[in-house]
This record gives sequence, structure tokens and C-alpha cells, in this order.
Amino acid sequence: MEEHTRPNAATRAAEAAEARVTAQADRAPTPEESKIADGLTLDPEVAKHEEEMLEKGANVKGEGQLP
Repeated sequence: MEEHTRPNAATRAAEAAEARVTAQADRAPTPEESKIADGLTLDPEVAKHEEEMLEKGANVKGEGQLP
């Protein structure tokens, strides 16, 4: 079993820098990827379910309320 260690100044600096980074896409979509995405159609049942869940979430009163 390894012994416990303490992070050094370089490790703490790297962790602090990483904590300030915001999430973002690594690249823009290619023209082919955009064309494929534009050609997709939504499943009406999925869209209906999303709307129901958005409404349900917006109307919840209190933490952990059950239906």
C-alpha cells in the first residue's frame, strides 16, 4: 500500500488553473457533421416527453417532491 503524500506547490497551481477552465467544445463541427445534424428529425414522442418534464420541473415546490 502506498504512503499518503502531500501535493506540492506545482500540483496545487495546476489544480487551481484547471478549476478556472470552463467547459467548451474542442472544435467546431465539420460541414459534413452540420449537414447530417440538419437532416435529423425529432421523434414527436421524445419532444412531447421533454415538454412534460420541463413543465413538471418548473412546477416542483420544495426539494425532492414526489408526483
